[in-house]
Amino acid sequence: MLYNYKKKSPKQRFLFIIGILFFFLYLCLGLSVIFWDVIFPKNFPIPMPSNYRMTFGVLLIVYSFLRFYRFFNSNND
Repeated sequence: MLYNYKKKSPKQRFLFIIGILFFFLYLCLGLSVIFWDVIFPKNFPIPMPSNYRMTFGVLLIVYSFLRFYRFFNSNND
């Protein structure tokens, strides 16, 4: 994989970095939605029941892994 990274054009490298960045962005967003009450009790910006908040966080995490999987499958050329 490192060899493939070195032979890519600067545009492809930039898109690779952006893909990784957005994977971590969605992953951190999902984790922060799930654990916001633990970190900042009584300070959640959107009043949401805990089961909806947990579902939304899990959906964000699943979406981040789906993006990660599709991104690396599309770059196998």
